[in-house]
Amino acid sequence: MRDAGLLVHRRVAQPRGRPRDEWAIAPAARPGGVAPHAYTALARWLARAIPATPGRLRQVEAVGREVGRELGSHTSAAPEQAIADALAALGFDPQVRTRTGGVLSCRLRNCPFRDSVRENQDVVCTLHRGLTRGLLDEIAPSAKLTRFEPHDPDRAGCEIEIDGVAPTRA
Repeated sequence: MRDAGLLVHRRVAQPRGRPRDEWAIAPAARPGGVAPHAYTALARWLARAIPATPGRLRQVEAVGREVGRELGSHTSAAPEQAIADALAALGFDPQVRTRTGGVLSCRLRNCPFRDSVRENQDVVCTLHRGLTRGLLDEIAPSAKLTRFEPHDPDRAGCEIEIDGVAPTRA
C-alpha cells in the first residue's frame, strides 16, 4: 500500500526505547474503486433534513466536536502531523504549512462532502468546524482555531488556521 501511494510510514521517537513505526493515509492517496452510492445519498439527505437554525447549528457543531475528539484519540503523532493525517484520512487532501509564531495554516484541496455541502453548506461546514475543534481538544488542547473559512465545494480551497499548534520559531 505504501508503494501504491496510499500510505506513508514514519518512525516516531519514544521517550524510552526504540522508535515506534506509525502508518497514516497518504495526503494525496487516491484509492481505486468507487465508494457505494448509498453513503453519498444518505449524507445529502441528512444534510437536507437538518435545518440551519442557530440552535441546530450549535448542536451540529457539538456533535462534530465529539467526533473530532474520537478521531484525535487514536494518534501519538505530533499535533501538526496528527491534524494533517486526520484531514487526509477524511479525504480533504490538506496542504499544511507552519509559520513563525506557532501558527499552522491548512488549505483543503478537496471537499469529500461536496454533494452534502450543496444541499446545506451551513450544516455540513459547521459539522466540519466542530470536528476540527474536537481534534484540537484531543491533540492540542491549548491551541485555538482562529480561522475556518469555507469555500465553494467544487473548487475546494477551504482554509483553516490554528494558533498554538506548531512550534514557535525564533
